[in-house]
Amino acid sequence: MPLEVVCPACGESDDLRGTGDGDRISLVCGRCGREWERSARPRCSRCGTEDVEPVPLAIVEKGRGTQLSVVGTRTIHLCASCDAERLARYHANRPNPLMPDALPTLPDGT
Repeated sequence: MPLEVVCPACGESDDLRGTGDGDRISLVCGRCGREWERSARPRCSRCGTEDVEPVPLAIVEKGRGTQLSVVGTRTIHLCASCDAERLARYHANRPNPLMPDALPTLPDGT
């Protein structure tokens, strides 16, 4: 599971602004205005451990016909315990990025 930062008041995850100050990040939600601080170190959103590994996740778009194209990557953090299967899949296929769990498909599901 990727590291997800969400506003604790309204659940917004896209319209967030943050500034770093050493080991803390001050965040402001653009949707509701809530301000809060969090650690700059990534943590697992399920178990809370800092034992997470940065992994490149492929950004995939559907091209022409049934062709899928990797158009970029973004970094996610996977937990050594909670995401062990995904982490093993990434390490088995290195240096390729991890493919997303769901891929874009045609309207008929192919």
